[in-house]
Amino acid sequence: MEKTPNIALIGTLDTKSDEIRYVRDRLRGLGAGTIVIDSGILGTATLLADVSRDVVAEGSGHSLAEVRNTGSRGAAVALMQEGLRQVVKDLYAAGHIDGLLCLGGAEGGLMAAAAMQALPVGVPKVIVSPSASGRREFGPFMGSSDVVVMHSVVDILGLNSVARSVFDNATAAVMGMVTWAGRPPVSHRPCVGITMLGQTTPGAMVLAKRLEDAGYEPIIFHANGVGGPAMDDFVRDGVITAVIDFTLSEVANSLFGGVHATGPDRMTAAVKHNVPLIVVPGACDFFNQGAMDTVPDRYRSRALYHHNAVATLVRINETEMQELGRQIAACVAPATAPTAVMVPTKGLSLIGVPGGPIANEKADNALIEALRRHLPATIPLTTIDRDINSAEFANAVADRFLELVGTPRTLPSVLAEHQP
Repeated sequence: MEKTPNIALIGTLDTKSDEIRYVRDRLRGLGAGTIVIDSGILGTATLLADVSRDVVAEGSGHSLAEVRNTGSRGAAVALMQEGLRQVVKDLYAAGHIDGLLCLGGAEGGLMAAAAMQALPVGVPKVIVSPSASGRREFGPFMGSSDVVVMHSVVDILGLNSVARSVFDNATAAVMGMVTWAGRPPVSHRPCVGITMLGQTTPGAMVLAKRLEDAGYEPIIFHANGVGGPAMDDFVRDGVITAVIDFTLSEVANSLFGGVHATGPDRMTAAVKHNVPLIVVPGACDFFNQGAMDTVPDRYRSRALYHHNAVATLVRINETEMQELGRQIAACVAPATAPTAVMVPTKGLSLIGVPGGPIANEKADNALIEALRRHLPATIPLTTIDRDINSAEFANAVADRFLELVGTPRTLPSVLAEHQP
């Protein structure tokens, strides 16, 4: 007999009791078990929760009274978010939940999002919120995970015909996920993380094919400010056993105020977790801004590339390339696992090749010289007289990777020598 799927329902039951009760009953009608979690702080719940708000608060190491007396709404929400995250992690680790559904506004939705992001990719996670609209930032809802965010269209107050239609879709969606999929990724081959953008796609495609043919599973991450951190998360979780950081535009964006900026931990996971690493400064000849008419005046004298209606690529100058080289070298310098840096000298992107819209050989050379000057002797720097998207360069990277790490048959022994 197959196990009945259990779905955690998260909501602030002082204001969302009727709506959570509705989706609970719908899920039960579809054959699921439910665990109702009350993430509310104030007011009185009119639905009995399976996990009370007192228990949620205790997950943060504080009583509900202490949470309420923190002095500000923001501080109280932060503590309940921490508690909710711990409660959800514990329920999942104990095998009590197979998926999650939240009905929430701004605070309620974001509290649930933080909890959902603590679970592995593949575990169904759905948020229904009026905040999933307009000019809202979606990063806090999704993080680097696979959270599904559905616009509620109407506010979550009352069971009108529009709300029921949206809630029915949400319950059917999460039920379908836990029934027909809903499993974290499992690979029977060693996984190699590769970063890529449109500007490095042809080279990454050749590289991925070579690794596939050698017996690896290449996992490609879009280096748009989320993809790189997502790859780093998989490294920390042990899913990815080697990295070819082929596209470092997130590092450039972080240094120079681009819209694809990440946090300070970018590029550190592979080094800290002793994962074999090849670094290629792909797409490091520009950083990202918004639509062309929004580019700040201070960049107007530079080579600008109209990528699409909402994205402009700004050429990085010689001085900045030197700084970028120093930063990359500093990130990889502590590495003890097999590590190498490889640089194409004929263009770091599709638009940076000789004669391209943002070509600047002098600036590219400044990056190479900075790497040569600041990389430790233990990390080899190889330059190749091709552009990043050429088959010759991609194959050279694949060859170097296989020299450093070996085939899947030899990978475990290499990794065993460099475990933390």
